[in-house]
Amino acid sequence: MQSLINKKAAFLSKFSSLYLLATFMLWIKTYITQVTQFNLGVEGFLQQFLLLLNPLGSALLFLGVPFIFKGRGKYTLLVVIYTLMSILLYANVVYYRFFSDFITLPTITQTQNFGDLGGSVISLLKPYDILFFVDVFLLIYLCLSKKIQKDTSRIGYRQAIVGIVFVIGISALNLGLANVDRPQLLTRGFDRNYIVKYLGMYNYTIYDATETIKASSQRVLADSDDMTEVINYTKSNYAESNPEYFGAAKEMNVIYIHLESFQNFLINYELNGEEVTPFLNSLTKDPNTLYFDNFFHQTAQGKTSDAEFMLENSLFGLPQGSAYITKGQNAYQSAPAILKEDGYTSAVFHGNNGTFWNRNEIYKSFGYDHFFDANYYDTTSEEDMAEYGLLDKPFFEQSLDYINALPQPFYSKFITVGNHYPYKMDQNLTTISKANTGDASVDDYFQTARYADEAIEQFIGELQQSGLYDNSMLVFYGDHYGISENHNKAMEQIIGKEITPYESTNLQRVPLIIHVPGMQGGVNHTYGGQIDLLPTLLHLLGIDSQNYVHFGTDLLSIEHNDVVTFRNGDFVSPTIYSINEKFYDATTGLTLDDTQLEKANEYKKEVDNKLQLSDKVVNGDLLRFYTPAGFTKVDPSQYNYNKDITEKTDNEKNN
Repeated sequence: MQSLINKKAAFLSKFSSLYLLATFMLWIKTYITQVTQFNLGVEGFLQQFLLLLNPLGSALLFLGVPFIFKGRGKYTLLVVIYTLMSILLYANVVYYRFFSDFITLPTITQTQNFGDLGGSVISLLKPYDILFFVDVFLLIYLCLSKKIQKDTSRIGYRQAIVGIVFVIGISALNLGLANVDRPQLLTRGFDRNYIVKYLGMYNYTIYDATETIKASSQRVLADSDDMTEVINYTKSNYAESNPEYFGAAKEMNVIYIHLESFQNFLINYELNGEEVTPFLNSLTKDPNTLYFDNFFHQTAQGKTSDAEFMLENSLFGLPQGSAYITKGQNAYQSAPAILKEDGYTSAVFHGNNGTFWNRNEIYKSFGYDHFFDANYYDTTSEEDMAEYGLLDKPFFEQSLDYINALPQPFYSKFITVGNHYPYKMDQNLTTISKANTGDASVDDYFQTARYADEAIEQFIGELQQSGLYDNSMLVFYGDHYGISENHNKAMEQIIGKEITPYESTNLQRVPLIIHVPGMQGGVNHTYGGQIDLLPTLLHLLGIDSQNYVHFGTDLLSIEHNDVVTFRNGDFVSPTIYSINEKFYDATTGLTLDDTQLEKANEYKKEVDNKLQLSDKVVNGDLLRFYTPAGFTKVDPSQYNYNKDITEKTDNEKNN
């Protein structure tokens, strides 16, 4: 027995042996994690083999860095690198549990949001998560153990060259096989899922960092000539307004109501024989209300901020991170600034910190006159607070004085938070029973959705009493999914069918409800997305959007482009769905055969081009080079949302 222990100690006394052990542990841990924690859509032997192979090259490369050092410090460096790679892996696991996505460099920089995450993060942790770090503790023990004599020599040049060649060979084989199965993998990298599936978690991180740096450099290299292609595209894809609806809300106030985490299946859904959202259901049947039942969210990592970004600008959010965070200082031609030319005052109401999603800065670039954040509300009562700010009922109640004081016409947006993950709510505030799937997030979702519905009904009643209702266009929109794909098993019980990729895509519908006094309403089956909201809104207000750079088109126009682009390059349309590089019949959900692919590939080419051009505008800050006739550039320095300054200014105006 002692002899065996001595042999093990002798083996581990060589740094190369410890390196191989660490490499093996990280390789296997990463492979198991990629198989069990991520839904990567792995199919066939080649993809299975690549999933096994791709962590090996990264582990060999990064853990091999200490070889260039000598002395005991290289053991410390090995532990540090191993620990950091384990933390990166685990952080992506936790992030993926809610977002069904992977961390990018820009999301790491969104530190101003961290303080509000609290219970949401805790709810994502699992008891077995300690297993992600058992190997880290083992490696630390081996490196600190005095029973193992440390090898302090430096690796020879010949050995180093052999090692480098081997690592390059593994990585080249990985990339080569990946490109065989998925050509142009790195040049068409809209979908992070593919990068992780083919190249692995650690290589994805390198790819993401490269793409982030490339995007950041675009602004420095951009000039006015870059706008030519963009303007030509948006003008040629402009959709003429529908004469029946153009100006239907002319000179009316605009009130956006942000439906946090609302998926469209909630509309008219009954849980145990009881309507979950009775008020919104009734509103969809109002004769002056348009209800779009094929309206999709198009958000990516920016989630709520992506939804806002699209409805304010008709530009897509970014493939990595949030434009609200990384592009807050850009020049924009947003709805508040456009409407200012027609005498509109603008305001946002939100019972959370103004720094969340960098709203207190980017709203200045949008040209918002007022931003009523948590500083304007009484948030001292814990009973009135949700995870992400003031609960919806007290939020709307406390907002009434502010909205009634706004000069008319006004453009406003109310951001609710009651129906936000993890959907926990004081049971004294609930009026509907939970679902019974066994999945807490899904079961609780219906209670918070009902609460939000009741809060909105209460608010609309107040608007009717104040007289604002009769002279306002009300727009209700869902910002993104509420239940991620990680809860598909429970959702199958809710919707009563298997959730295939096709059905999962159908669940990305969110409500869009537009109420205009005197307008002919009804259910509208047009396919559209959040990118289409701004041109639709402007045309309803009687403002032609033709001279603006918009990547969406008026939902009410007969020329509307009904191919709905998703941020990862997928799309849906009335005839064809594109999901994970496969094409489906939009009606049956069956995959298209080879004779039907011409139109699908044509749509796919258009979708990719649209995303690339929008990214070119945002990353290059190209709108600074183009000012439409009649538009005044926004000067962010002219706006201040500090409560004391705002109240002082208002008092001076009143006096």
